Amino acid sequence: MIYFVKFAYSLLLPPGLFLLLLGAAVWRAWIRDRKWTWLPLLLLVALYLMSSGLASDALVRSIESRYPQPQPADVGKQADVIVVLGGGATRDTPDLEGLGNLSGSGEARLLAAVRLHLRTGLPILFSGGRVFPDSGNEADIAARQLRGLGIPAESIFLENRSLNTEQNAAYSKALLEAEGFSRPVLVTSAFHMRRSVETFRQAGLTPLPYPVDYGAPADAVFYWSKLLPSGGAMAASSAALKEYLGMLALRLKV
Repeated sequence: MIYFVKFAYSLLLPPGLFLLLLGAAVWRAWIRDRKWTWLPLLLLVALYLMSSGLASDALVRSIESRYPQPQPADVGKQADVIVVLGGGATRDTPDLEGLGNLSGSGEARLLAAVRLHLRTGLPILFSGGRVFPDSGNEADIAARQLRGLGIPAESIFLENRSLNTEQNAAYSKALLEAEGFSRPVLVTSAFHMRRSVETFRQAGLTPLPYPVDYGAPADAVFYWSKLLPSGGAMAASSAALKEYLGMLALRLKV
């Protein structure tokens, strides 16, 4: 019964519902005018692949596997500061020490940085500003949460102006140089790491990648529900495709 309910949800909620409607359109086109059937069929296949866990995991894994996560002992030897990239924030939402929260990815990155700090003693530089009018300021929220977790003020550095990865790199570089740091370990979500490393290198930095917040298992595991469409798989596919487009734009210098 549990699996039947999961199956029903996958078809009655987007994107499964959209797939059903598109499938009906394909059938209707096939009945009335077969020469145009390819268009809704192409859309149906593309939407299904992006929203199925099997294809989504493969796409996400392809971008997350570029850099391995180094051991904390190696980080302590090779780096002199932890640079954390923000991943979104909401303003005016309740938190233990005040208002405003980081997104799920942002919190995962922050938690990883705190754990790395506790292992290495390295200071933390959090980079991220207020991207949209209804967003929270990522670095300011992170600073409040870091203090709430017991991180001393002298170990917290903030870059709270950047609106994208390119500005993360440029503004962080200026702050690192001003504070005398030269060997950053870069903490961000695994799907975001390839583009982030390339962006930081173009800005003149050579960061040590420390990917976190993985979205796909390291090894492919198949079970039947991986074939079902889901909004989570669609979101993961979209995030991975955005990263590939971002890397293409970097190389074309768009």
